[in-house]
Amino acid sequence: MFRKILIANRGEIACRIARTCRRLGIQVATVHSEADREAQHVREIGESVLIGKASATSSYLRIDRIIDAARQVGADAVHPGYGFLAENAEFALALEAAGIAFVGPSADVLSRFGDKAAAKAEAMAAGVPVIAGTTEPAASVPELVAAVEGMRLPVLLKAAAGGGGKGMRVVSSLETLVADIEAATREGQSSFGNPNLIVEQYLPEARHIEVQVLGDGQGGVIHLFDRECSLQRRHQKVIEEAPVTSLPEALRQSILDHAVRLCEAVRYRGLGTVEFIARGNEAYFLEVNPRIQVEHPVTEEITGLDLVE
Repeated sequence: MFRKILIANRGEIACRIARTCRRLGIQVATVHSEADREAQHVREIGESVLIGKASATSSYLRIDRIIDAARQVGADAVHPGYGFLAENAEFALALEAAGIAFVGPSADVLSRFGDKAAAKAEAMAAGVPVIAGTTEPAASVPELVAAVEGMRLPVLLKAAAGGGGKGMRVVSSLETLVADIEAATREGQSSFGNPNLIVEQYLPEARHIEVQVLGDGQGGVIHLFDRECSLQRRHQKVIEEAPVTSLPEALRQSILDHAVRLCEAVRYRGLGTVEFIARGNEAYFLEVNPRIQVEHPVTEEITGLDLVE
């Protein structure tokens, strides 16, 4: 059991992690920017270290300052929450070098699931079905045009990095292809600092299903069932529910088995979500979110478990 955890985040997730820690008898501290001096997480958690100016790049994304803060408060572990540095392998490595535990997957796993192309390669290696398309990310317009021209329309351009529907375009006509590629690469660059895209066959009217997983880092992985997240706007989830309804039981079991198999293959540690797209009696791997998700309380409601614990 950790003695004290620094929560390197803000807002609802920081407060939510702190509540569980205190119930378990673990001391907590957090961090804040100049703009967040009076923020809810600072008031509720109590002990907080100022780590920089208002912008995230000057505060919540500063690995050196967060490690300094962990040392200052005497934390033996850091919980990243979601967003900011939660999926940053460099952060996990820096904490390891400082002798501080990272509450999440290993740096190696974060790297292997670090972008959609890398995660797709891991899925293929584990024998998990993937959507037809490219496996190497690219930002070159001619290269991406050639890839699309070799596929059946419609196709989906996807930013290799990040998520939240950013850097995604459905291409239904070759007439708009170049403009779509340029728009998606620009958005990927501005949102994630990475213009690279992958191209996949677009499956209209498909369902978006995700599986909550939990691993011990030694190859032991369990699933905590599935969540339906098909109701979206601009590729961003609006409503989730669990368990998924009206799904053929054989398909559900296949999705759950594939999620567990993939995470067993990489010796996954901590909480994570494996996402799939399903149509008819087939389901295909989309990506892994190697962290706690905003949606984790949906699974807590049907299991009675505290996922942070």
